[in-house]
Amino acid sequence: MQTSEIIYQGELRTVATHLKSGSVIETDAPLDNHGLAERFSPTDLVATALGSCMLTIMGIKARDNQWKIEGTRVSIEKIMGTEPRRIIQVNVVMNMPEGHGLDEKARTILERAALTCPVAKSIHPDIVQQVTFNW
Repeated sequence: MQTSEIIYQGELRTVATHLKSGSVIETDAPLDNHGLAERFSPTDLVATALGSCMLTIMGIKARDNQWKIEGTRVSIEKIMGTEPRRIIQVNVVMNMPEGHGLDEKARTILERAALTCPVAKSIHPDIVQQVTFNW
């Protein structure tokens, strides 16, 4: 079953539609690659998917254990390399909400869940994943 359909709009912009929900994501090429940078770039989406996946898997563990992690914020920094042009590093900073009340065991479970999420395990091992948890 198809996941999405992507249509090229011209001017280095695409529109991707999630076929089951109808949700839409637009992309632009970045400024340093002839684009307008008015939307996420495709490589921005890869880096962002890492943080989103980590948080989703943490959310599953939190729900299963009745831990509250609502309000957690994830900051993503994507670092590009050249020759070939590619992502060489993604820095992920997890900022847990104040008053979360999670003990050391819970924190360890959540951190391991994040670090083993499907996107983290799908990204090429040459891409550095630097992850910081601020409890």
